Amino acid sequence: MILSSSEAAAMAPEMAIMVGILFAILVPNLGDAKARIPLTSFKFPILWGGTRFEITSNPRAPGIISTASLAVACILSLYAIESSDGKTISGVMEITGFGRFMSMVFTAALAITAAASIYRIPSTKITVDDAKDADERTTLSLMDNRRQVDLHILLMMVALGMSLMALSTNLFFLIVCLELASMASYVLVGFHKESRIGGEAGAKYFIVGSIASATGIYGMSLLYLWAGSLDFASLSASWAAMDTLDPLAGIGVGLMLVAFGFKVSAAPFHLAAPDAYSGTNAPIAGMLATASKAMGFVAMMRVLVGFAAPNEAVTAWAPALGVLAIITMTWGNLAALSSENPKRMLAYSSVAHAGYMLAALAALGSGLADSNTQDLLQMAIVFHLSVLVLFKMGAFLVLTLLEIEGTGKSISDMNGLARRDPIVASSMFVFMLSLAGIPPLSGFLSKFLMINGLVTTTTDTGAVTATNAMSWLQSVDPYFLLALAIVLNSALSLFYYLRIGLLMFFEEPVTDSPLPKAPLLRVAILVSMVLTVLFGLGPASEWLLSLVETAISTF
Repeated sequence: MILSSSEAAAMAPEMAIMVGILFAILVPNLGDAKARIPLTSFKFPILWGGTRFEITSNPRAPGIISTASLAVACILSLYAIESSDGKTISGVMEITGFGRFMSMVFTAALAITAAASIYRIPSTKITVDDAKDADERTTLSLMDNRRQVDLHILLMMVALGMSLMALSTNLFFLIVCLELASMASYVLVGFHKESRIGGEAGAKYFIVGSIASATGIYGMSLLYLWAGSLDFASLSASWAAMDTLDPLAGIGVGLMLVAFGFKVSAAPFHLAAPDAYSGTNAPIAGMLATASKAMGFVAMMRVLVGFAAPNEAVTAWAPALGVLAIITMTWGNLAALSSENPKRMLAYSSVAHAGYMLAALAALGSGLADSNTQDLLQMAIVFHLSVLVLFKMGAFLVLTLLEIEGTGKSISDMNGLARRDPIVASSMFVFMLSLAGIPPLSGFLSKFLMINGLVTTTTDTGAVTATNAMSWLQSVDPYFLLALAIVLNSALSLFYYLRIGLLMFFEEPVTDSPLPKAPLLRVAILVSMVLTVLFGLGPASEWLLSLVETAISTF
């Protein structure tokens, strides 16, 4: 595929990521190698191979390259949200404000992951000769900058797949991009193969993910048999023309929901997620909880809202999605209550948040919402996905600091964190409060938007003659229960979120030693905390909501 100059300009964020991948391959291999001209003794430098230059052999170089390229892609995506003109690329992509907003979210999450990973793999200039025994020799051999190259190329491949997926107008292309990002994610989950639990988590995540992907591809094939096309416009026209639900269409969409259910960690398709989160390192777990979740919801919206939107004759998936939403949020919160591993707790918290967004999606498919309320529900989902990058990723960044010092595997490792590092502990507490939906933080605003959308959708269905709350609840449409479920589950989640605060501020610290310096990581934590507050109630949230509104208008 050859792009014109205007098409290449429209694909600037993806071009930035591809340049980053190229640089990550080339730069670490630069050296003083020379080539000899045949039949002569003259040699000339080729700068490829030989003894690597000190600056290019820096173990942190790949991380700096990937962080910079992803940050540039994020900025370019932000700039293009309002200027996107709907340009079509090769018949399978369209440059819209929605696509650019989501690529901004993806690349922001991946840029933070890349920055945090610079300090995750030891970057000291150690050699295998420094090893004390065979096991340590194996570990050290895995932790040079060539391994850093692998990790950061994989991160950029994830970002590229996600960004292209957000622009897709064809179901086959969407699945291909989805799998590009997913395959790289599977490797990242099991990247620390020197650890038994890391390899086990990667294998389990790959097996379950592959089954889910195969299920989705089978569903896509049924949709192709039914409609004769995988273009979203054609699928939408075929769906709208149905008088009754065609079995091929219904089963196809259902199978794709199973595949996407795994991507968003919806119950009962979430069973591999807690093991993956706890088995991998904290930055990658943060990526799974934010970027991967956002990718799954974008794919789900493309299918359910993009072409399978219920009409008067076909309203099949909305009730099932509503039941799934209640099961997902309740299962996630109950499991998080008993979790003693902080990453596993945040994994179940991520499951619960998936349930909240599934509830908004179910209301979208209920057929009860007018156009304004539909926009509100879509805004709530997209806004939640965007701010989740801040407070969910921020929590995993704090755990990254603990992992660097060799702790963070138990909630008890959070004991007395406020005495060891008040700023980091305060930031973590803000992240927990935002996850719980406490005002005036951004997590509260996103939940409020979802609850408001659900209530607005269903309030008019209640009997105006009802004499008390119970009789009104009996008369109102059952979709109203989704709003009630979000409120009750948010209250339930307070128990394990506030528990973290109690441990950090009121328990004796496990050790008096300070947390690792990791300046770039600390800056990321502080910025995430500040933005979590600013994107709550205030001018900053109004700006972000206006961007979301612009994006939704082009969906």
